[in-house]
Amino acid sequence: MPINYSQIPSPCFVLEEELLRKNLQLIDSVQQAAGCKIILALKGFSMYSVFPIVKEYLSGATASSLNEVKLINDFMGYQAHTYMPAYLDQEFDEILIRSSHITFNSLSQWERFKGRVEDFKAANAEHKLSCGIRVNPQYSEVTTDMYNPCVPGSRLGVTRDKLPDQLPEGIDGIHFHTLCENGSDTLERTLEALESRFEGLLHQAKWLNMGGGHLMTRKGYDIKKLIILVSNIKEKYNLEVILEPGSAIAWRTGELVTTVLDVMDSQGVNVAILDTSFAAHMPDTLEMPYKPSIVGSHHEAAENKPTYRMGGMTCLAGDFIGDYSFDRPLQIGDKIIFEDMIHYTMVKTSTFNGVNLPSIGIWKMGGDFQLVRSFGYESFKERLS
Repeated sequence: MPINYSQIPSPCFVLEEELLRKNLQLIDSVQQAAGCKIILALKGFSMYSVFPIVKEYLSGATASSLNEVKLINDFMGYQAHTYMPAYLDQEFDEILIRSSHITFNSLSQWERFKGRVEDFKAANAEHKLSCGIRVNPQYSEVTTDMYNPCVPGSRLGVTRDKLPDQLPEGIDGIHFHTLCENGSDTLERTLEALESRFEGLLHQAKWLNMGGGHLMTRKGYDIKKLIILVSNIKEKYNLEVILEPGSAIAWRTGELVTTVLDVMDSQGVNVAILDTSFAAHMPDTLEMPYKPSIVGSHHEAAENKPTYRMGGMTCLAGDFIGDYSFDRPLQIGDKIIFEDMIHYTMVKTSTFNGVNLPSIGIWKMGGDFQLVRSFGYESFKERLS
């Protein structure tokens, strides 16, 4: 059922429940066919109001901070798969209690905390805790350095030359994460690089976590190849395989609804100022960078059509994105709907410049809008002191 945008406040992230379920159904079909575990990565999608829906399909969730661990515990009822580049001493005991898997980023981190892991296991035999080490296969096809964990000098993961020929006692698993919204062909080449360096250690491991970046819900993704790759490596090394996609879960499941506040001529360039911010609410558009799609627009400037540069409402000079053409001139009060704004967008919002955070809502299966949360002065104030 088409969304009735008149029911929705502005700005507002709107998740479409039907689209989320379609993604989860597809992901679960991969999980079942490949005999692996696919878990939610909160760094890409932390909308805990729909965690009960996610739990119907997925096997768990992965966290990169104690706060994310707590969300998993509280709203999914799972113990977390936890990975952090470095653990805080004062948080580690709580992470032990709340996690089923803990991955260490370096051997020095493992050496620092392994005594506490051993003491915890001895005192809590009923708690099935498994530890792993993140490795750097020194191969990635991610072209933006900011998102590439294999650039020279990367702090993420251990290269093969730093590991012994035997996995350290107490380490059960190997974890890598070098993909970013890639296809299964990229995974195939990545696994070749991984095996060329870590084959001996893979034979010793009980599980292999392939991290995220598997964009299996994107149109054209070769799902059959993914299933074959996962099944083959699982059989070859006799281990459990875990995938933790971020984008794939909420890929194309919703929009950011915004409104035109002003239209101005800036030295021959028509600018539409919106009640949102690219810097504060859509930072990936500036960091990656990429140009988001707008419902009903021409993605590139079209000759002889009204064309506008989309501007945010902060005072940052660079708070704008691209030029879009429309079939009619924009007016104050018009809705501008940015597509595919649920993954890696809600999780990165800020109140820079004191701008309000967008509301969050769900377009339900039955065709009704549910406002989950709205934000105001208190949300801004609580981030400061």
